[in-house]
Amino acid sequence: MKKWVGYLMLFMTAFIWGTAFVAQSVGMNHVGPFTFNFSRYFVGAIVLAPVAIIRLSRKKTQIFTESKDQAEKEKDYSNYIKFTFFGGLGCGILLCVASSLQQFGILYTNAVGKSGFLTALYIILVPILGIFFGKKTKVLIWICVALATAGLYLLCVKEGVIFEIGDIFLILCALVFSFHILLIDFVSPKGDGVTISCMQFAVSAIICLICALFTEKVSIVRIIEGWFPIMYAGVMSCGVAYTFQILGQKYVEPTKASLILCLESVFAVLGGWVILHQHLSAKEMIGCAVVFIAIILAQFAQSPSKKS
Repeated sequence: MKKWVGYLMLFMTAFIWGTAFVAQSVGMNHVGPFTFNFSRYFVGAIVLAPVAIIRLSRKKTQIFTESKDQAEKEKDYSNYIKFTFFGGLGCGILLCVASSLQQFGILYTNAVGKSGFLTALYIILVPILGIFFGKKTKVLIWICVALATAGLYLLCVKEGVIFEIGDIFLILCALVFSFHILLIDFVSPKGDGVTISCMQFAVSAIICLICALFTEKVSIVRIIEGWFPIMYAGVMSCGVAYTFQILGQKYVEPTKASLILCLESVFAVLGGWVILHQHLSAKEMIGCAVVFIAIILAQFAQSPSKKS
């Protein structure tokens, strides 16, 4: 049952990320990329902070009321805090680096669709990197990864494949996002997911603010002018979606998680079609269908449950 809750959380993550593209685009009309990322990550951290404090307090009470000796209780709580703290710190650094590489990639790449495709290459990189961490991937999952990659290509890449300097940033972005997914897979079952999410936003916000102060003109007035897209991205894309990702990955293996998360590109295109009345070509519709088929097919590949 928890596995399906994990699937639902990751599905909602992809949906929110996809529909948040509009907010991110509008937000950039008011502030620079580092300022925008600082603002939304700061909002995400503030939104989650009260919940994180309550969850940590409850977990401490739960551990210290268990029928174990005092030393064992203290060890359990210490390990829980350690994985939560270092998980949040590591995820925050990776999130900041990945989102920054994405911004630079988009800046130096003319084809926006290709940017989305290259960023989503983490669906290939996650199972490949997983091999080095002792994670086996079944043949059916590899087939699903290949299908999803082909579907994303049909969906995102409208122009001919021309290599640009920005492509290097986007491929590096996909690589860092792959490490982010694998790190969450490692720390989320051992620490508190909400607190890890809160910490990663706080760490990312601090790093982005430092970068913004050196590279952009940070204006409180401009931030206030773009308050709505910043709040939407901060509360929904960060506070809700990234937390769903961490909680969902407790019960879903990283390769399957990456397949579900790549639906972000599908929902972005469908959102533009439904909300903004943008044209959806036959090639894009086929791409959407292929990605959905790949993700549904992946559910037939049985693997040991991470937590029942």
